[in-house]
Amino acid sequence: MKLRFNWGTGIVIAMLAFMIFILSFVYKSIAMDEYQHELVSEDYYKDELHYQEEIDKMNNSSSLSKNIELVNSKEGILVTFPEDIDQESIVGSIYFQRLSNEKLDFTEQIKLTDHHQLIPVEKLVSGKWIIKIDWESEQREYLFKETWFY
Repeated sequence: MKLRFNWGTGIVIAMLAFMIFILSFVYKSIAMDEYQHELVSEDYYKDELHYQEEIDKMNNSSSLSKNIELVNSKEGILVTFPEDIDQESIVGSIYFQRLSNEKLDFTEQIKLTDHHQLIPVEKLVSGKWIIKIDWESEQREYLFKETWFY
């Protein structure tokens, strides 16, 4: 039997080659461990239910005369809280999230010294961070979110 190569055979061969090419990328992205599949949040369905609470807290933050400020320094990131709020009444946590590697994420409890808190450089890696400060003062809840480059 003689195999004849015509345009129909060429199209079939091209389609098979393309499918093998695409399937090899699908296999690499699913089966190989070197490609990590990290979610921003493990419990994103549960987090979605609390989204309105976050909006309310962010609205409370925007109603302040002065919001939280972040400043890079040699020692780390300096977090400054509003001066018009009594620092003894401020409680909450500061969450640092690194999208490129979830192992670098960490949480700090708010412990203010003269309305400031320093996040030490030993805990930080240069690059893009998502900083989320969830805090409360005098029965009112606030939320500060910002993308920050250190």
